[in-house]
Amino acid sequence: MATAPIQRIALVGFGEAGGILGQDFAKLRVAVTAYDILLDSPESRDAMLAKARNSGVEARGSLAESLRDAELVISAVTATSDLDVARDASSILRPGQIFMDINSVSPGTKREAAVLVELSGAHYVEAAVMAALPPQRLKVPMLLGGKYAAELASRLGLLGMNATPVSEKIGVASAVKMCRSVMIKGMEALAVECLFAARNYGAEEAVLESLEATYPNMGWRQSLPDYLISRVAEHGRRRAAEMREVAETLREVGIDPKMAEATAQRQDSLVSEMAEQRLNYKEMKPFSWIALAEALSKPTSGKKR
Repeated sequence: MATAPIQRIALVGFGEAGGILGQDFAKLRVAVTAYDILLDSPESRDAMLAKARNSGVEARGSLAESLRDAELVISAVTATSDLDVARDASSILRPGQIFMDINSVSPGTKREAAVLVELSGAHYVEAAVMAALPPQRLKVPMLLGGKYAAELASRLGLLGMNATPVSEKIGVASAVKMCRSVMIKGMEALAVECLFAARNYGAEEAVLESLEATYPNMGWRQSLPDYLISRVAEHGRRRAAEMREVAETLREVGIDPKMAEATAQRQDSLVSEMAEQRLNYKEMKPFSWIALAEALSKPTSGKKR
C-alpha cells in the first residue's frame, strides 16, 4: 500500500469547504490549485482570485488546467453539480489520478459519478463529511468508500486528516451520512417548531424542563437549543438541499421520505422568514434562539410558520 504523502491537490469548487481545505493544505506546503465556476463571471472573478491568493492556492482558468498536474482531485461543489463535475472530469482525468467526491449526494448519485470517473482510468473515492468543516477543518471526520478508500485514507492521514475507510462498495459511506441526517437535521427542524411555538405561548421554560427530564444528558437547559436552531439559521438553505438528497436516498430503497421532505421545508422556510425580516445570522452574535423567535414572531404575528 502506497504511503507517500500527497504533493499536488486540485480543488473543484472553492466555496466554504474548498476554501477551508485549500488554505489548510497550502499551509502544509502542498501545491494546491482550484477551479470554480465563479472564476468565469466578471462579477465574482476578482473576489475569487483574491480568496485563492490569500489562501496560498493557485486559481486556474479552467477545469482542465486545474486537474492537469494533480495527484488528488477533490470535488467540493453543490449537490446539483456533482454529476456535471464527474462527467466533465472524466474526459480530463488520467489513469492513476484520484478523484475524491465529498459532496452531499445520495448513494445512487455517487455510484453514477463513480462510473463516469472510472471511465478515465482514475480512482473514484466517495467521501462523507460527518460534521461541519469549521472548526475542525482538516481533522473533520470523513468516511471513505471505494476500492481505493483504504489507501487514500492512509495517505490523507499523513496530512493530519481524519479519514476512515468503511467499504470498498460505493454508496455505503454516503448512506451513513444521509441516514444520519434524517435524525440530526430532523432534530434541528423539530427544535425550531417546538421552541418557537413554546416561546409564543410563554411555555418554553416548562417545555425545556420536560425535555431535560426526559433526555437528561443532551443539554436542553444548556446550549443545545441555541446550537440546533443556529444550524438552521446559518446554513438552512444548504441543509435543505442536503435533505432533498436524503429524500432521494430513501426513495432508492423504497422508503417514502415524509420526514426528510418536511425537514427540508422547515430548514428552507426559516431562512426565508429571516430574509423577509432582513435578519442576518452573522449579525446575531451571540446567537440566541429566543431573540430570533421574538424577532420573527412580532412582525409576523398571526401568520403560519
